[in-house]
Amino acid sequence: MASITFVIFSLFSGDSYSIDYVLNGKKDDPILISEKYLNEIPKFIQDSIQKSEEKSFVINRDTLNADTTYVYKNQTVKIYSGVQKSDGLLPTCKNSLLDLIIPLIAYLAFFCGLMELLIVSGAAEKLAKRLSPVFAKVFPSVPKNHESISYMTLNFAANFLGLDSAATPFGLKAMQSLQEINPEKERASDAQIMFMCLHAAGLTLIPTSIIGYRAAENAANPADVMLPCIITSFIGTIAAMIIVGIRQKINFKSATLIVALMTVVSAIVGLLFYINGLDLVGKNFFTANLSGLMLVAIIAFTLVFSFINEKKFVAKSTTIFDAFVTGANNGLQTGVKIFPYVMGMLVAISFFRNSGLFEIISNWISFAFSNIGVSKQITDSLPVAMLRPFSSGGSRGFMIDAMRSFGPDSFTARLSCIFQCSAETTFYVIAVYFGSVNIKNTRYTLGTMLLVDLICVITAIFVASWFF
Repeated sequence: MASITFVIFSLFSGDSYSIDYVLNGKKDDPILISEKYLNEIPKFIQDSIQKSEEKSFVINRDTLNADTTYVYKNQTVKIYSGVQKSDGLLPTCKNSLLDLIIPLIAYLAFFCGLMELLIVSGAAEKLAKRLSPVFAKVFPSVPKNHESISYMTLNFAANFLGLDSAATPFGLKAMQSLQEINPEKERASDAQIMFMCLHAAGLTLIPTSIIGYRAAENAANPADVMLPCIITSFIGTIAAMIIVGIRQKINFKSATLIVALMTVVSAIVGLLFYINGLDLVGKNFFTANLSGLMLVAIIAFTLVFSFINEKKFVAKSTTIFDAFVTGANNGLQTGVKIFPYVMGMLVAISFFRNSGLFEIISNWISFAFSNIGVSKQITDSLPVAMLRPFSSGGSRGFMIDAMRSFGPDSFTARLSCIFQCSAETTFYVIAVYFGSVNIKNTRYTLGTMLLVDLICVITAIFVASWFF
């Protein structure tokens, strides 16, 4: 509502010439700021337009990062300056279906099909039994050996390996399974809140996408941000566990939990020592292939285990293929169900960004930080941190822009990459996960997830300053 009010105020106060870009504009399109008759513009611009075959003239203003373009058409000169920050309302509605929901439904269908095979074959039950002692401490309200433990484990594992396409289907299945034991169906349970907040920290071992973007921008060592990303996201995960644990009065004084955490820490440290011992080519090869190999291994294990336990499918009057189709169909229905929640959230973000309100807030925050002595290298990277909870694509755009503007090996670019890697798209995740189970009252989830995001931002600054 604040964004809509700001857009209307800007139009009637003369700060904006048109609000059509808010409704129909596309990201990076030039913004119309004025329209005049040819004889009303400076003479040198008139002459330049008339000499141009395209009937246009551009004034470059590199210092302001905003070209001004004059286009003569239909007896008037349209003046454009700056570019649109995000797609308008109608393109957002269209793109949320074509570019987000349809691919997401495809991922959901495939991985939910695999999940159905894991369930029917008994693999999910065995995994839950092995992990129950640990999850019983973190999720005390979840029954022992409950199937949600398997789903949450696979979700955390997929995030850990940078497999975003697999993490979301596993996470949605976890939420649906937790919803089955939720006594108040429209109110988030303690277990669901803990799961969401742990998910928000985005613990990642191999930030493949970040490494790929850095390689594309010709960084000297594309993988040099990997260790800072791991440290930042790990601290965020521990912080989320402690904050929610205190709120839910969970007793963390457990030998089982401590051993599990130490095992994870030891595995991460061991792998990091191995990676740091590789040369640049070896690092790039290892990080580029580990996640893909793990995903292939999960798929292969699911199929082999299913064939070995085919008699369990026969006992339930189904086949391996039919079970896969049943799971895929459930994934498709889940994708359709969450579409309105995702579209509503994206439209709200579109208004917020295109209204100019986000830019004003961002500039004021950067100004405040600079006045208390915070380095300009840090303030230049803050837009990534600010936009990350709202839009992964938007924050990614700022990250790429930082690499191109300051250089991929600059402190600003590296810090932007750590921001992008070590936090989650909070509002999107809440809309998708809670929307999939029709939960209206999310309780303290949003506040806690944003606090975890803030902790990740502060940690990222200290870690980046330490490393770079």
